[in-house]
Amino acid sequence: MAINRTGFEQSNVGITIDKDVEAQLTYTFDWSEWLPDSDEVESSVYSVAARRNDPTPMVIESQGKTNLNKSTFVELSGGATGKVYIVTAKVTTTDGLVDRRNFRVNVVDRSA
Repeated sequence: MAINRTGFEQSNVGITIDKDVEAQLTYTFDWSEWLPDSDEVESSVYSVAARRNDPTPMVIESQGKTNLNKSTFVELSGGATGKVYIVTAKVTTTDGLVDRRNFRVNVVDRSA
């Protein structure tokens, strides 16, 4: 089951969240405000923008739908300290609507 993480920050470049280099966490998008009441998410595909020469890329461990097909989730691991990754979610609804949303993951080292 996906757990909604807090800590997202809105800025002029979009939504960003910090993730520890060793963390493996699940993030969700709630599409219910965008979806008409009679519609639901039929398919969801997450992707992470690839970085050239990245020795430890961010990895999608799992992805899917939750909450009566009104939310989607992605479980992420890895990433290089000091790098920013763009994660994109693309959904198609049962009524044929298509939308994409993205957020940035800033990988940090939180060890003491």
